[in-house]
Amino acid sequence: MSLLNVGSRALLANQAALQTAGHNIANVSTPGYSRQSVVLQTVQGQFTGGGYIGKGVDVQTILRNQSELLTRQATAASAVDAGDTVRMDRLRQLQEVFAGGPSGIGASINEMMNALSDVVSAPTDLTARNVALTRMDETAARMRDASQRLDEIGYTVAEQLKGSMLAVNSLAKNIAGVNEQIARAKGNGQPANDLLDQRDQLIRELNQHIQTSQVAADDGTVSVFVAGSQPLVLGNKAATLSIDDPADFGAGSGKKVLNFQQPGSATKVELNESMLGGGQVAGLLRFQNNDLAEGRNLLGRMAVAISESMNTQNKLGLTLDGQPGENLFAPISLGNATAGSGNNSGATMGLQVADPTKLQASSYEIAFTGATAGSVTRHSDNKVFAFANLGELTTIMGNDGLAITDGGAGTFTGAAANDKFLVNPLVGAAALLKSLQYSPADLAAANPVNAAMGANNTGTLQLASLKATGPVLTLPPSPAPPATGAGVTLTFTSGSPATFTLAGNTGAPVDASTTPPTTLAGPPYAFTSGQAITIDGWEITLNGSPKPGDTVTVGNALDPQYGDWYQRDTGNASALMGLRDMPMFDGATLSDGFASAMAQIGTRTQSAQFAAELSSAIATNLERDRTAVSGVNLDEEAARLIQYQQAYQASAKMLQIAQNIFDTLIQGLGR
Repeated sequence: MSLLNVGSRALLANQAALQTAGHNIANVSTPGYSRQSVVLQTVQGQFTGGGYIGKGVDVQTILRNQSELLTRQATAASAVDAGDTVRMDRLRQLQEVFAGGPSGIGASINEMMNALSDVVSAPTDLTARNVALTRMDETAARMRDASQRLDEIGYTVAEQLKGSMLAVNSLAKNIAGVNEQIARAKGNGQPANDLLDQRDQLIRELNQHIQTSQVAADDGTVSVFVAGSQPLVLGNKAATLSIDDPADFGAGSGKKVLNFQQPGSATKVELNESMLGGGQVAGLLRFQNNDLAEGRNLLGRMAVAISESMNTQNKLGLTLDGQPGENLFAPISLGNATAGSGNNSGATMGLQVADPTKLQASSYEIAFTGATAGSVTRHSDNKVFAFANLGELTTIMGNDGLAITDGGAGTFTGAAANDKFLVNPLVGAAALLKSLQYSPADLAAANPVNAAMGANNTGTLQLASLKATGPVLTLPPSPAPPATGAGVTLTFTSGSPATFTLAGNTGAPVDASTTPPTTLAGPPYAFTSGQAITIDGWEITLNGSPKPGDTVTVGNALDPQYGDWYQRDTGNASALMGLRDMPMFDGATLSDGFASAMAQIGTRTQSAQFAAELSSAIATNLERDRTAVSGVNLDEEAARLIQYQQAYQASAKMLQIAQNIFDTLIQGLGR
């Protein structure tokens, strides 16, 4: 009987081994499956006078071959890889919007500015004027198209975030359900290997969306945490995650945040984006809140700068009909700052462009610690500027090209303590850029002022340039009755260096080359050949050496004494074309501004690509190490099948021999 027991135990043990090997082979392609192996133990022997006689073998357990450390490392690495990869993919889409080439925005801007050169060469050529206006319309259209493409990318990201939230919440519930099954199965004293594999696979899938950390409990369940400490899964309970607008500024911020909600609770907790780690949700949030926001700001800044600078200059000139120029582009309203949801004062903060050459591709947060004191945080570089009064606040924002109002034409009067405002003026500006002028005659190519050298001049003075600069233009006085004379006269006196006096001007002359412009000392005023002199909103540059008594008279271009010269004058067209080389975007000129934006987006994309390649390599290596422990090797399993088959056959032979011996024994006893 003992031999029969030994044989039956061996038969059952080898049958379990064969079944386990078959189970491994059947699941060789099952995601998350860990190779299983039978752990055998010797049955305690029976003591006899001749020693312990063995009683066979038993199956101790079915072992799941896996390393907890490698599994967690591989899961975390795959989460980082997923976040870096999805951000890189979206940045490549963003880079396509800022692409160069003949169809890019940069080429359109250069073609628009270069088209003005034909107007300068032939101011009465209606075809040249029409081409210039057409180029302006094309530039505006490309800007609007680029803005629309950015909106489409943003919509895609928002939809992808919604899909990730559905997946995360579903996976969290499934993990909680498997936790409950594992806790029940643990009461049997043996591990539920397939359930453990299922839970690990669910956690791996969850980490593709959001990185988690896990803590094992004594009852076999695993608690899953997000953002460092928020329990997404506790035992058989699962919390809920959602993508929402920030609580402080709402939808006006243009950003999204991840909120956490405990089961049974109505309170949402906003998770810190920097604590999310990896996963597609973290990568998409970083893209939307940082990369896409910068792209929109860069594009919006170009649109506002082009609109403001060209509108201002065109309004300083004269059309073919002798009328003051009008806006070339529709003025872009910057709107109002977004008030914080917890503001106490109800104050409104309006925004206007103070200087388009100083605009920064950034948003700002203004936080008040008192009615007129607080700090400004510039989000592009996280610099903080403190202000003790509204004058300092005006200076801080003015340094970045912005002016603050009360939401209308009035002055901002302050807020209450703890009030906050989000200044985000450039995000949608490119979508508002539209060309307004389509008639060639309406391009204001002529200067509103004209200059004439004195008839009795004996020096070598020559007119180098004359243009209106604004921002406030005061035209020289016209003669009465209309004939000759009047205007603003520069009369040169003797001395070294030469000096001059003024007559007919309203304001004092200034040196516009300094920042801010400085008033010239005088009269008399020092003259430097080739140095621009700004008077009453127009600028004259003279070359050469004057003699005492030499004069230069600047008059209203529409005075009858100048006839129809304004129709052939191109001073304002030259000034419009000169905007091409004006430093405007962090030191870059208008013509190079798009190249600078391309470089910034390209740098982000290149950095994201490097990070994605690195994290992908790390994740691949760790997954390979995990698979080396947990994966199924078909050659190994085939060899084990042969081994267990032979052992099974030997066990069956043992039973056959035991049966024969037992039969012989029964026959002998029956005689």
